[in-house]
Amino acid sequence: MGFIDKARIRVVSGHGGNGMVAWRREKYVDKGGPAGGDGGRGGDIYFIADENMSTLLDFKIKSVYKAQSGENGGIKGMHGACAKDTYIRVPLGTIVRDTKTGKIIADITENEQKVLIAKGGRGGRGNARFATAQKRAPQFCEPGEPGIERVLELELKLIADIGLLGMPNAGKSTFISSVSSAKPKIADYPFTTLVPNLGVVKKSDAGSYVIADIPGLIEGASEGIGLGHEFLRHVERCRFLVHIVDLTTENPVENYNIINNELKKHSEGLANLYQIVVLNKIDSITDEDKIKYESEFKKLANDVFLISAVTKENLAPLLHFIDKKVDEIPKPEFDIDIEEDLGAYDNDDSAFEITKLDKETYLISGGKINRLAKVTDARNTEQVVRLQNILKSMGVFEVLHDYGLKNGDTVILGHLELGYYDDEIWGEGSKV
Repeated sequence: MGFIDKARIRVVSGHGGNGMVAWRREKYVDKGGPAGGDGGRGGDIYFIADENMSTLLDFKIKSVYKAQSGENGGIKGMHGACAKDTYIRVPLGTIVRDTKTGKIIADITENEQKVLIAKGGRGGRGNARFATAQKRAPQFCEPGEPGIERVLELELKLIADIGLLGMPNAGKSTFISSVSSAKPKIADYPFTTLVPNLGVVKKSDAGSYVIADIPGLIEGASEGIGLGHEFLRHVERCRFLVHIVDLTTENPVENYNIINNELKKHSEGLANLYQIVVLNKIDSITDEDKIKYESEFKKLANDVFLISAVTKENLAPLLHFIDKKVDEIPKPEFDIDIEEDLGAYDNDDSAFEITKLDKETYLISGGKINRLAKVTDARNTEQVVRLQNILKSMGVFEVLHDYGLKNGDTVILGHLELGYYDDEIWGEGSKV
């Protein structure tokens, strides 16, 4: 598989563990009491930037990421263990969009930058937490909160200092292989470069910079013709551009103008980036043509260099000039509209659904209701009373009345089958 710059993934943070209903009964302890521990917190999910990654290929291989759930609370006041957080490494330049809202929630541009994507569910409280002077023996606990599930779109915009532009076969790949350790595919046919190549160039004094070899553009690229249109967005984050022109073609000036027109059609910002014009393949033309083309291009651009990427003729002065420009021109700042990411914390699953199974039986389902049912014992009056109070506050009984609920009917919640009497539900044998 090749270069991947778009991907869609699903992430699910960890569920919180349930609280525990337990009691302290020890031989030499005079007074016992509630001793149910809290459930552990579910694992969070983070994106973390990794400068050693260059594509989103990993997300085509694996597209679902789930964090661990917290452990349930235990006896003797023991809390369940919190789950480990999950870290998903992404390349620099990754933009994250929530598919549900369509809004950008993160722009990851700095190495080791960490972004919270989905908060894990809070652990439920054990019955020891509900003990008061008036209620010394609470018979109930809380379920853990659910994790958060999100579907996200990832888009990669390469972060390079310099973008190489030019027609197919202009010599961009040869240039980048001559000035860096990158080994792009080189041949004498169009569209040799099918994916962006990154090359790291060491500066003459100290430090280095990154050059991105973008697939060749042709006329109509901004409308989707050829290959380069897929990669125009990758040069938007560059400090400046190096425009490689093949002097052995029929009309180099026209080719130069075609490329610049495509940049302008794509975006005004891209068209206004500073350019160094590099006239390539001087080893294959006459001295007269060199003089002619140099004169023509100096009318179009301020900084023009004649080189041969193959023989490396005149490469040294060009690289010295590029070194200086990298120091002079700052990285562009982007005003990307990033929304406050409330979706990373939104684990409210209070929605519910009612299904009438027959004339006297109603099934209630929903995330919060299912979790409440798991920690409710139908034989325990106090637990059932707490459950029905929560259902009332959620408006469940109002909807049941609309469905025609009447005394004596059965209400099913998860594993519970409860009888309904005057806005109350009771387990078998609990109603006196």
